[in-house]
Amino acid sequence: MQPSKKLREQVIAELDELALSSADSKAAYRSLHAPAVRDQIERSQRWICAKYPRYAHYFANGEEVNVQKIEPILIEVTENWHADLFRLSRLTWSLPYTRGYGRRLRFLILDKSNNKLIGILGLQSPPIDFPARDRLFHYPEGRKVELVNQTMDVFTLGAIPPYNYLLGGKLVALAAAANEVQQAYQRRYEHRITQMEKRQLPAYLVALTTTSAFGRSSIYNRLKYKGDFIARSIGYTEGFGSFHLARLYPLLCEFLEQQGIPIKRGGFGVGPRIVWQICVRALRELGLSKKLLKHGLKRQIFLFPLISNLADYMEGRTDQPLFYNRPFEQLQAWWRERWLLPRAERVDSWHHWSRSEIEQMLVITAEVKHDDELRETVR
Repeated sequence: MQPSKKLREQVIAELDELALSSADSKAAYRSLHAPAVRDQIERSQRWICAKYPRYAHYFANGEEVNVQKIEPILIEVTENWHADLFRLSRLTWSLPYTRGYGRRLRFLILDKSNNKLIGILGLQSPPIDFPARDRLFHYPEGRKVELVNQTMDVFTLGAIPPYNYLLGGKLVALAAAANEVQQAYQRRYEHRITQMEKRQLPAYLVALTTTSAFGRSSIYNRLKYKGDFIARSIGYTEGFGSFHLARLYPLLCEFLEQQGIPIKRGGFGVGPRIVWQICVRALRELGLSKKLLKHGLKRQIFLFPLISNLADYMEGRTDQPLFYNRPFEQLQAWWRERWLLPRAERVDSWHHWSRSEIEQMLVITAEVKHDDELRETVR
């Protein structure tokens, strides 16, 4: 069988599997991501087995969490061990891990009371064209890129068991709006020159955008701080994308290269738009319609305004952003009273969580978990 014909059949088989899933079932869409997640875990096994033993103690057993003593602290990822722990945590999720692209900020939230990991937060460069966001503002002529690049997109946000049972995801979402995140952005990007336009932008982080993983979001909806909405729902995506072809994406790239079509696999400019363009081109070369990129899952879209005069700023009526004052210390205290303590009174399943379930997610076996020689080869 010709390679192109075989690949074409593989694409059709993936789409047939998609068609069998219910668009309203989050479990069904998680199952569609499962093959890509498994492939990623398998490819990462040597790294996982080398790193996990060093960081296992950051993953809590339920019995190690004392609700009354939980003390969240926000840590920017600046050291190697921060990055390793961030990646290990993200690999336990039901979506494939992505490193983010363009400008990036990553954070860990630790429980100071026991030195366990509560959750992770990752921000990246925003899409320049994002209809749900762009409909909100009338950008001044020629300034859209400049203004949009003073926002970021949340590419990963969530809590780690057992803290997710205690609504730790709400805490991480609140943290995204913290003063400390804006300050980290300013430290990192002040005086930086943009790669495309070779200009220096104001080091302001004025808003965040994100989309839910599966349809309507339980984390961002009704997320308030002292009566004010932290996240505003601004619509839904149209149900197009390439996640359902994630397992075949490397083969699609290889196929295009075999046709003499150059593919950019890494570095600046590689984001969702590039992935989309590669998938569209590959489908066309295989004689398939780009309409096959419609998976039907409409993700909810959210805007996090970080300044009170966001519309005026984005529409050029002022160049002075008025930042909200939201110290992480106050946000975590609000989360504690509003979500943590009431949840702990209603739910006790988190008590029974075992760190061994993290190892099962990462497919770590007893035979390799403590292989010192293997760890040295990957160090």
